[in-house]
Amino acid sequence: TPAVQGYDVVTYHTANRPLRGNGNFVATHDGATYQFSSKENMEIFKTNPEKYVPAYNGYCAFGVSVGKKFIGDPEVWRVVDGKTYLNLDAGIQNEWLKDVPGRIKTANSKWTEIKDKNPASL
Repeated sequence: TPAVQGYDVVTYHTANRPLRGNGNFVATHDGATYQFSSKENMEIFKTNPEKYVPAYNGYCAFGVSVGKKFIGDPEVWRVVDGKTYLNLDAGIQNEWLKDVPGRIKTANSKWTEIKDKNPASL
């Protein structure tokens, strides 16, 4: 299964919207496979993957802030300080947007505890 449901993670930064990748342009990073909409985006990703991989490996940023791993929707996103954050859905994103810096701080500390855990166990 491609990471971020097959979306091109570079386009969050370059197109200001997510575009679907395809099987012609693929790269792996930390065991995950990413698809890109162009060879150029694939090459951009390869030069600095950490910049483009969504926070919390694409899990919902709000969910991580409460110690859960919910699949992030690639269409419900924000780039904050150069990092892409996904949310489960628009309702959850509205909650996250009420205190983005606080949620990110909490999620960053929780992520170290839960990143290697099975989502079903949380």
